[in-house]
Amino acid sequence: MSWGIVYYAFPVLNPQITAATGWPAGATTAAFSLGLIVSALAGIRVGRILDRRGPRAVMTIGSALGVVSLLIVAAAPNLPVFFAGWTLAGLAMAATFYQPAFAALTRWWAPDHVRALTIVTLAGGLASTVFAPLTAAFADHLSWRHTYLALAAILAAVTIPAHALALRAPWPDAPKSPAHTATGAAKAGRSRAFVLLATAFTLSSFAMYAVVVALIPLFLERGYTTHQAAWALGIGGAGQTLGRTLYAALARRTTATARTTILIALGGLTTVAFAAVRGPYALLITVSVVAGMIRGNLTLLQATAITDRWGTTHYGRLSGLLAAPAHTAAALAPFVGAALAVSLGGYGPLFFLLAALSLAAALIAPWTVTGAVRSRPGRHHHRRHGDAAG
Repeated sequence: MSWGIVYYAFPVLNPQITAATGWPAGATTAAFSLGLIVSALAGIRVGRILDRRGPRAVMTIGSALGVVSLLIVAAAPNLPVFFAGWTLAGLAMAATFYQPAFAALTRWWAPDHVRALTIVTLAGGLASTVFAPLTAAFADHLSWRHTYLALAAILAAVTIPAHALALRAPWPDAPKSPAHTATGAAKAGRSRAFVLLATAFTLSSFAMYAVVVALIPLFLERGYTTHQAAWALGIGGAGQTLGRTLYAALARRTTATARTTILIALGGLTTVAFAAVRGPYALLITVSVVAGMIRGNLTLLQATAITDRWGTTHYGRLSGLLAAPAHTAAALAPFVGAALAVSLGGYGPLFFLLAALSLAAALIAPWTVTGAVRSRPGRHHHRRHGDAAG
């Protein structure tokens, strides 16, 4: 519900927002992207709080901030207030989206955390499926401002009490070992493996989100209808859900470094396929499903990357640090991708460039191995950390 209301409602409502207010679409989209960047940066601090105190207060307060932010957006008389609303929404995203949920599940359910992460991402994958059409249905009968008020009421009624009442389980003590002290966490965050992993995920995230945003323009450029393009994009979401059900099996059979390399490389290959295959439409739909499956696995890959290499002790802190550049790149991808398409002369060349970025990330991935991963086979490593779950 947090994803569906705070994130996915905006792309549906933005045309109505610009039409009703006269604000430039570029400005309203920039406000939304600012929220994503704030979320990426705030996630570092949120991760440290989660490690110490658990998710209950963080996610409850985050849900309340989400409601307030949408009320500000709905009431915004001008662009500065609209920007302020989305800045606050960025803090709400950092406290309610995947990162805090992943931190909670990893501490509570380890060593069976892959099963828990998979279930939550399957539910999260339904966010656009449910709330994009629900938002459109509201917008058919209400103004964009009243639609946001209705969505804020749903968010308040469900997510605030759900987080306050349901996240009451005791917060387990972090596993203690000399390698996992605060000094060890700082050292891990500065290590070559961590920096290279962050670089690989940043390049991959930029390419992945640019592909998602540019897919409809690519189809339109090649003569397909808006309806056909929208179906191709939507079917990719179904592929994400399917792909996530396969991640536990992949984790049992591969090391963390190997599956990082494999999944990022496959993401690049699906982007090449989009660039090279002009038809028939059924083949492009197949490519979209496969690309969605890879995206779904990449979400879980990032969720488990810290645990696989550095354990669970400082998961919130390290995952927030790892995610910040990747999420910032994802926020900038729509703007940079559109600008690159213009300078490159079309979306086909853009997709080849994005594929090259993914393949560069895949070449970096083999160097993200740590001593802990190197010292034991992937099979035993995953059993220890729960990747054999499910």
